Amino acid sequence: MEFRLLGTVSVETLTGPLPLGPAKRRSLLAALLLSANTPVSMARLTDSLWDDTPPRHTRGVIQGHVSRLRALLVGADAGAYGVELVTLGDAYLLRLPESLLDTQRFEELLLLAREQRDPANSVLMLKEALSLWQGPALTGVFAAPPLQAAAHSLEESRLATVEQLAYTYGALGEHSRAAAVLRTEAAAHPMRESLAAALMTALYRAGRQSEALDWFHRTRRLLAEELGIDPGHELADAYALILRGAPGPERAVGPERAVGPERAAEPERTAKGADGTDRAAGTARTDEAHHTPARTDHAVQTDRAGGPGLAGRAAVPPPPHAPTAPAPAPSAGEPRPADLLPRAPRGFQGRAADLAALGRAAAGEAPVCLVTGPAGVGKTALALHWAHRNAAAFPDGRLFADLRGFSDTGETAPMEVLREFLLALGVAPRRVPESVSAAAALFRSLTDRRRLLVVLDNARDSASVRPLLPGGADCVTLVTSRNRLEGLIASDAARPVPVDVLEPRDGTALLAGVLGEERVLAEPVAARRLAELCGGLPLALRVTAARLAGRPRWTLAGLADELADERSRLTYLDVDDTGVPAALRLTVQQLSPDAVHQFTRLGHHPGSHFDPYTAAALAGTDPVTAAAALERLATAHLVTETAPGRWILHDLVRLYARGLDPASADEALRNVLDHYIATALAAADTAEPGGEPCFVLPEDFRAPAAVRDFTDRATAMRWLAAERDDLALAAVAARTAGHHDRAWRIVLLQWPQVVWRVRDNWSPLLELALGSARAEKDPYAESRVLNLLGWVLTEEGRTAEAIALLERSPGLARQAGDRLGEATALINLAVVQAEDGGLDAALEDCARAVGLAREEGDAHTEMLALQHLARMQLTANRPQDALDSARAALGLGPEREEARRVLLLTVDGEARLALGDEEEGIRMLNLAAAEAERAEYDHGAVRALEALLRVTARAEYRRRYEEAVRRLAVGDV
Repeated sequence: MEFRLLGTVSVETLTGPLPLGPAKRRSLLAALLLSANTPVSMARLTDSLWDDTPPRHTRGVIQGHVSRLRALLVGADAGAYGVELVTLGDAYLLRLPESLLDTQRFEELLLLAREQRDPANSVLMLKEALSLWQGPALTGVFAAPPLQAAAHSLEESRLATVEQLAYTYGALGEHSRAAAVLRTEAAAHPMRESLAAALMTALYRAGRQSEALDWFHRTRRLLAEELGIDPGHELADAYALILRGAPGPERAVGPERAVGPERAAEPERTAKGADGTDRAAGTARTDEAHHTPARTDHAVQTDRAGGPGLAGRAAVPPPPHAPTAPAPAPSAGEPRPADLLPRAPRGFQGRAADLAALGRAAAGEAPVCLVTGPAGVGKTALALHWAHRNAAAFPDGRLFADLRGFSDTGETAPMEVLREFLLALGVAPRRVPESVSAAAALFRSLTDRRRLLVVLDNARDSASVRPLLPGGADCVTLVTSRNRLEGLIASDAARPVPVDVLEPRDGTALLAGVLGEERVLAEPVAARRLAELCGGLPLALRVTAARLAGRPRWTLAGLADELADERSRLTYLDVDDTGVPAALRLTVQQLSPDAVHQFTRLGHHPGSHFDPYTAAALAGTDPVTAAAALERLATAHLVTETAPGRWILHDLVRLYARGLDPASADEALRNVLDHYIATALAAADTAEPGGEPCFVLPEDFRAPAAVRDFTDRATAMRWLAAERDDLALAAVAARTAGHHDRAWRIVLLQWPQVVWRVRDNWSPLLELALGSARAEKDPYAESRVLNLLGWVLTEEGRTAEAIALLERSPGLARQAGDRLGEATALINLAVVQAEDGGLDAALEDCARAVGLAREEGDAHTEMLALQHLARMQLTANRPQDALDSARAALGLGPEREEARRVLLLTVDGEARLALGDEEEGIRMLNLAAAEAERAEYDHGAVRALEALLRVTARAEYRRRYEEAVRRLAVGDV
């Protein structure tokens, strides 16, 4: 047994590679192997399988992949090799001898190479190490950041090994070999200067000076054009060495030239660009805590020169991560600058990207920066933190007012705010105007030539902000609001800075800032779980930390278990009048009645996202009305639009909405279940037209006000793929609520996607549907589900399980009077019988299915039966019968059923080859492959091209086959 990461992630056994399945499972295996013999937490696995917000049922998905992977290992007798996949609390451990892992053998060979005194032996070790690579590291996995970083580290190690091999060849005087080794890699990595320098040196020592100089000039031009930098010291030194005609220094083989992953993980050197700034020659850092806002040196120089619009003003507030000097104290006799800012927020964590965005927004002339986001997300904390850190940029003062736009006590009157501002700016109380317009005019006049910061917190609408805007071009205004205030964007060119929830890492740091690092480090997994249960909402995190801080004997894990119960989570996140429910209540009470109605119904949605059609079904309205309500909810940051027409609810907001109208839960659920059934029926009919309906509708089915229209097959298939997770959640919710008649139908309607991606772990969902069908005691439903489940199990290689299920299906269909269902059951049973060696019985059952379909006049089912019959006849060495069956099926006209047509053309071609008509057989197989490629049916393309490669070795077919296999590896997620 061998585990491979250096190429396609795989497990090789004596009988061939294990069928790992979709990319998510390969990613799980890769994450475990990268930390072999070390526990890997659920949180870390989540980061490795999703690069954005993971689905709510993440844990179940990971557990399913672990279970399948464990079964594969057990089935391959992994225990005999000392391999074991074990569960350790909230983590998993893949225990294995390190000699079975190719990355470990790679590192051992590098170590051996460094220990050799004879360069010839070093060459052997290094070549053996490089031979372990079968392609780019971690091929076939999901491109999540942790796995991308690991792949990058491994690739750096490989390239360093190539450089070391070339150096060792040079030590043996084999400079042409060194150049040959380096040229391929230098061409593939044209901006890696160490490769270019090594290649230049090897070419020069091989007597090819002109080639060496040409490579230098090519690299220099590329660096200048692509990165705007000059060659670094290593490349420049190699160039100078060639010009001097000197032998040049040899690079040592030792720890300083280590080629293992530990060296590859070091940051690459920085090169000086034309403007003198340091620029990383390697991959840019993604840690936003080290990101500097985009402010140019030119802007600073313009300011110093007194340029237009910037005279007398610091053009750039300091970067949010840079220490900021306090504003200079006034000299004796000068009035102190106004400062109404509340104290800086305690325990502020993260937000590097938001601080940088705020710095960029504040860089223009008289900017109005609009910090928006949902209740409790930390808008005020962000604004105050930025204001305190950039105090030096505003020597004339910093003003602050809480406009109380979402307060039970009502909004602050504009005149009240203006009075406070004017008094702070030195206006005598008796000289403060009595009208808002006059006070606003005086405020604008006094701030005209000042560098002043104005923070307006909790604004409800644009009208409450406009009278409070300062008049100076050098003033900056920060406005925070739960609403988007698009009117302020239109009238005053306000620059939006939307604020989202905290990442789990920053949420954990916030907990540590309140509780102390020792308490969080003692329970790191529970701390991260708490951050996730709080949904990254700073207010929820602070409430959680407050509860724990006052109860030192409570464990983080204990509170996490309490919060895991959705029924009581909001109760635990409510402290006096500052909790999450209180914050949300103040937002909701500002909504119109129709928006409140839509909001409460969204709380009962079983899925993770919704569109206007789904929202309309939940609320019992139409999509136009629902879309308008969603826009109002988005303006209040109660829902978030993640893509055009696609919305989500924060978990805590969803729980709050659900609690507003619990009595409507069942009605909303039934409405949305019927919406999914109607929409999935339309999608299936568009994706695979011409077949009989999947089922009859339930007697009490309520059609939605409108159903999405699918214009073509691609649109329908995209919808089925995009909604797969939510359809599964809907089926689970239906079964939990006792709506079994809806549960199995929602699952069964995904059959076009099941056919298209048959090996994508559909069996758990189909088993849920089977449970619901049996709960209904409905033979019709049970037979229909068994047909699809049995076929999926067959494709997964679980033949014995498939036979046990499918043998019951024809009888159930007959009991229900479902003759077409019986035909389908016979087809599926025949397929698994043929795979299990019962070819004669399979041929007989398939022929019976053809007869039943013809009697019922259903061309779709007849064509399906003929397709499988043809394949079985080919297996039984009856090529002429197979050809006749395939041609008969094609004659039924499956032009619009692309997958079916591809499979029939493939059988046609193979039958002709078996009959000796090689030219026509190759033509038909090529036609099948081409149609599969056009339809993006990769399984069909692989099958047709495999058949072609058995009779011809054309490079074109090999290339297309490898591309189809690669697409399958990437697409099965």
